[in-house]
Amino acid sequence: MKLTIVIVSYNVRTFVAQCLDSVQKASEGIDGVEVFVVDNASSDDTVDYIGTHYLWVRLIANDDNLGFSRANNIAIRQAEGEYVLLLNPDTIVAEPTLRACVSFMDAHPQAGGLGVRMHNADGTLAPESRRAIPSPWVSCLKMLGFTKRYYMSHLSWDEPGRIEVVSGAFFLLRRQALDQVGLLDEDFFMYGEDIDLSYRLLKGGWENWYHPSDIVHFKGESTQKSSFRYVHVFYQAMLIFFRKHYGHQSFLFTVPVKLAIYFRAALALIDIIRQKLHL
Repeated sequence: MKLTIVIVSYNVRTFVAQCLDSVQKASEGIDGVEVFVVDNASSDDTVDYIGTHYLWVRLIANDDNLGFSRANNIAIRQAEGEYVLLLNPDTIVAEPTLRACVSFMDAHPQAGGLGVRMHNADGTLAPESRRAIPSPWVSCLKMLGFTKRYYMSHLSWDEPGRIEVVSGAFFLLRRQALDQVGLLDEDFFMYGEDIDLSYRLLKGGWENWYHPSDIVHFKGESTQKSSFRYVHVFYQAMLIFFRKHYGHQSFLFTVPVKLAIYFRAALALIDIIRQKLHL
């Protein structure tokens, strides 16, 4: 088996259907592809719809919402592919993308992870297609509004390039690398798990790459970001990553970053409250 594709869904039947349609076309020409959809107890008709209309999909229906990391890991443990693609349900994969990415991985045996050129729904390029590890210094720069380092803006959009963080929206992984560094950290319920895995790949001696193949990512369409729960989960993930990988650093480094995370979370909550008051 060459490629395993894992899609985690939660109340996004329309998105996951169009994602699967694009995956089916993009998989043509690849020798051996299996597709998992892991549903996290959706309350819509996702499970019935996929079970009826996509018989080629290996459907796993969880009884509870296990989060992104745990759901992906369930499928990864059953995966038979030489490569494993973690793919968001709110994406559309261009027809040449999967073939081009698999060929690139075949030609670059030190590549542990690969991301692609992501387009937003309005056609603009998504800067998170290429990111740096959010070290204390990089995090401080980003929170102060200096994002060029974090988004690795020096790289060309049209050429492959080494990056540090691969987006979980399209994260192509070499199974050999996963077996070495371990699966997704299940302490991350949602958000941050891609940064953590990218960092562990680099620490394990693997390379992470950006490839100028295309997907559309309807970023935010499958996630209710204007909610208290989103703010809690997102900023909690930032704290988990920071404590895990940088908690050993000196007090002078760790305290400012933690305070900045709490400050940004507070601003986000205030903004949500203002929005709700104006409804």
